[in-house]
Amino acid sequence: MEFLVTVAEFSLWLLLIVLFGFLSVVVFEAWRRRHSNVSVETTTLDDPKSIKPIPCPHITDPAEKYLSLIVPAYNEELRLPAALEETMDYLQDRASRDKSFSFEVVIVDDGSVDGTKRVAFDFIRKYTIDNIRVIPLGKNQGKGEAIRKGMLHSRGQLLLMLDADGATKVTDLEKLENQINAVAREEYSIRNPASKDMDFKIGDVQVSAFGSRAHLEEKALATRKWYRNFLMKGFHLVVLLAAGPGIRDTQCGFKMFTRAAARRLFTNVHLKRWCFDVELVYLCKRFNIPMVEISVKWSEIPGSKVSMLSIPNMLWELALMSVGYRTGMWKIHQV
Repeated sequence: MEFLVTVAEFSLWLLLIVLFGFLSVVVFEAWRRRHSNVSVETTTLDDPKSIKPIPCPHITDPAEKYLSLIVPAYNEELRLPAALEETMDYLQDRASRDKSFSFEVVIVDDGSVDGTKRVAFDFIRKYTIDNIRVIPLGKNQGKGEAIRKGMLHSRGQLLLMLDADGATKVTDLEKLENQINAVAREEYSIRNPASKDMDFKIGDVQVSAFGSRAHLEEKALATRKWYRNFLMKGFHLVVLLAAGPGIRDTQCGFKMFTRAAARRLFTNVHLKRWCFDVELVYLCKRFNIPMVEISVKWSEIPGSKVSMLSIPNMLWELALMSVGYRTGMWKIHQV
């Protein structure tokens, strides 16, 4: 028998989630203030060729690479190798054709208990730690936190987040890159009319680009069961209420930021799991960071960790975000 979801039940659950969210934010803020003097653990890099951890760079440091690719990985022993091989083939081929192109791949191991770390180390041995780096989180903290750590400790002028399963073709990063470049140059010329083009540095202008699967929605609606479509539509409505219009597909795991935008956004993001993407949209609007949404090629890869059961958790996080910002309990940090 199929599970029936009524509008009344959905509304009731949403109300309960909002109420619990409010209480959670109050408790969390009280705990944070009480423990605000606790030191923050220093993030380090793992190097298979050294027994000593390597200190990480920080997003506030000057850029050392043109492009950083941040890959969150939780138990991705099986899916990570093929995605990394395809990514490295593309990056090395581009670097051979363009001597000014430099890159790094930052794998954030989100507390994996399988062979994810071993796979990442194999790639470091093959491509060197200058091109591939591993940040261990120790225990599982969530995709949002993994990406936040990767962004904060990357060296690129442009920073791309992408999933470990390779669902989006890495070559599509050029679509995002070209749009960011166009918007950044326009923003730069408006704010610096007297400056010459040679003074332009793409990493210094705040722009964000969101990969999108919205063009595939019609086909997905036709193949999913009606109650799954109902839940997804309900989730999209809540996202619209929480973050406002502008981005149709907030959950695509393929997003690019200039270094200036990443510095502003990822020093402020609070959510640690699935809905951090929605918070990024909210923060872009809060900071007036230009956003562009670009269609990308996407294919379903077996082994996804997102299911319909994830939606209640997503609604919970959206309630936390809404209450946190609207009550002023979540502070905005100026970088």
